[in-house]
Amino acid sequence: MREYNTRIALVKNSRGIYSLDTVMGCASGMANEPGGCYGDCYSANASRRYGYDFSKSVLRSFESEAHRRLIVNHINRIPLDFVRIGSSGDPSEDWEHTIGILKGIDKCNKQIVIITRHWNELTDAHLKYLGTINVVFNTSASALDKPEVREHCVAQYKRLKPWCKSIMRVVSCDFNLNNQRGRAMARVQAGLFANDATIDTVFRPNKRNPLVTDGVINVNRAKFMNGLHLVSKNNPSTYLGKCSTCHEMCGLNVKAERNYPTKPGIVKQARLFKRSFA
Repeated sequence: MREYNTRIALVKNSRGIYSLDTVMGCASGMANEPGGCYGDCYSANASRRYGYDFSKSVLRSFESEAHRRLIVNHINRIPLDFVRIGSSGDPSEDWEHTIGILKGIDKCNKQIVIITRHWNELTDAHLKYLGTINVVFNTSASALDKPEVREHCVAQYKRLKPWCKSIMRVVSCDFNLNNQRGRAMARVQAGLFANDATIDTVFRPNKRNPLVTDGVINVNRAKFMNGLHLVSKNNPSTYLGKCSTCHEMCGLNVKAERNYPTKPGIVKQARLFKRSFA
């Protein structure tokens, strides 16, 4: 299989998201679970279709000062209010490298959204720097995670709060409450949504995923971009459309505890959900 090249690039995908991935591939995620996160990593599956080895993390860098300036100018001209890091690889594979890239673009006129599973922890020095720039962290976590992975992600989400806008990006499912494992995971999921700043990310499994075949999650076909895809939706109204018409914008429009009060509606919903299992 091919390996990704090391030249960093600003890329627009079919949903209209602009990404500047500092790392392509995710060695830690693939080592944590066969097939990547939840046995069905969307990025890993896409990489395999195009012949790339997602199990190797490749750092991407500016080739020259002229290349860096070109990237910054491109970012400044995109129609969205943000650029995303962490679409096709996890920046936590090498935080020092990712921080170096951030320093190269931190004068751009867009907010920077970082999506991560925190396979490696940010240092205190990294956190101090992040407190000086316009960055929004999306920490991905799910009831599908191994407990130790989920607890680590939640801890890092909380650790970031004093320094920058910290969002809990919940990979959620419509759990089958008639299935013992599904019922237990639904309780865990309710706890994740009880955090103050959350966004809901739909899980897109393949039909052979054990979570599907064992009846742990409920799935259905839903329109996603140009076709029908198998999805598991905790909330039937969770958004599946183009980035430009998304209300949450990867957390940019979600109130966070550092600057705003908590969202009582979400907390109340989670408490009611938990109470239904009592």
